[in-house]
Amino acid sequence: MRLDLIVPTWEEKTKRKMKGKAFRLPQLSLGIIGALTPKDVSVYYIDENVEEIDFDDGADLVGITAMTPTAPRAYKIATEFRKRGAKVVLGGIHPSVLPDEALRYCDSVVIGEVETVWQEVIRDFQDNELKPRYQAKTLLPAENIPLPRRELFKNKGYLITSLFQTTRGCPYDCTFCSANLFSGRVFRTRPVELVVKEIEATNAKFVGFLDDNIVGNKKYAKELFQALIPLKIKWLGQASLTLADDDELLVLAEKSGCKGVFIGLESVTAAGLSEVNKRYQRADLMSEKIKKIHDHGILIEGSFIFGLDSDDLGVFERTLEFAKDNKLAVASFGVLTPYPGTPLQKKLQEENRILSYDWRLYTCGRTVFKPKNMTVEQLQEGLDWCWYQFYSYPAIFTRVVKTFPYWLTIGVPLMIINLSYKKMLHRTDDTNELLKNFQFELA
Repeated sequence: MRLDLIVPTWEEKTKRKMKGKAFRLPQLSLGIIGALTPKDVSVYYIDENVEEIDFDDGADLVGITAMTPTAPRAYKIATEFRKRGAKVVLGGIHPSVLPDEALRYCDSVVIGEVETVWQEVIRDFQDNELKPRYQAKTLLPAENIPLPRRELFKNKGYLITSLFQTTRGCPYDCTFCSANLFSGRVFRTRPVELVVKEIEATNAKFVGFLDDNIVGNKKYAKELFQALIPLKIKWLGQASLTLADDDELLVLAEKSGCKGVFIGLESVTAAGLSEVNKRYQRADLMSEKIKKIHDHGILIEGSFIFGLDSDDLGVFERTLEFAKDNKLAVASFGVLTPYPGTPLQKKLQEENRILSYDWRLYTCGRTVFKPKNMTVEQLQEGLDWCWYQFYSYPAIFTRVVKTFPYWLTIGVPLMIINLSYKKMLHRTDDTNELLKNFQFELA
């Protein structure tokens, strides 16, 4: 029996060209599925972002993970394999939220976390009794999360494969985010000793943590960081700005090898933060907290959202200046996007403001709703302007020069990441042309 596990890419017409290894990371969830699959099944991991799919490879069963912007491509892949006689299972956050839609293109949908039902899926397939739906009825205890089969990721051209997860779930309820729809509202923490053993087994010295917020449970984070110190690793991860609220936690993060964190700053105004339900993050204290994190040698990638009802045309320049003034090593800018199942989608639907349900446009780089204080074109142009200004060659040069005398340890990686982001800026289509037809082609 042959099992293909597939990561679909974005539809070519609607994506930025993702060039450079800085943005090539393995899909850890498929490695975990591989580990849960019986040994007598031949497992093949295929990432369409780095390789082409051979639809005639003889696959018996195909598992495809899909986010909202990759869902249309996932449906096309599923259709092609089914034409050749393979059975197809779709999973991930988009099929979990919209299983009826997904079932139009596959044989089965896994709703929720796959670990609790995957072995049942395999047994049913082998018995020729595959069900249309497999619902994860409970959230998997974190201590039971299997180790991924990392050998599946070899020779894929990834920047690193030493990715780890220490927690699942998020107690916050940001209006635009669908993470807790999938992983729950409570932090589930893996035993620290298991995380350490997993890292030691890889012999990795540069590590990435995939947690939505690695400092969400501060007591646990302190135990984890303390245990990482003897490993002498360097690591990157995602965190909230609350990292700066605890001096002990900051010190331990630095000592444990933290070199950079991705932080969803979202908005530079109190009104904007309140609108996305991030009231715990005070706009007037953000600069102070960013500096505090920087003082511990930790670089920050700040992420910002445009298109909030409180945003006016001045938001682009204010946000760009904030990113520059606060010496963010990297910044990402996105358009507010009403993902399925989120409070934001419900609100915009009730106000009849959603312009398109073409999921290919749901990349955070496209405007798919009617903004309140600007036109669709103005929002799109402001977004692009921020990207091009922040990643102009003079701006990149200035950021890298400021890392002296830490050129080798910080400057070079920073330059690589910044130049990789710059390569993303070339669009493969015209935005206005894409937005002429507000319809979901797959409906």
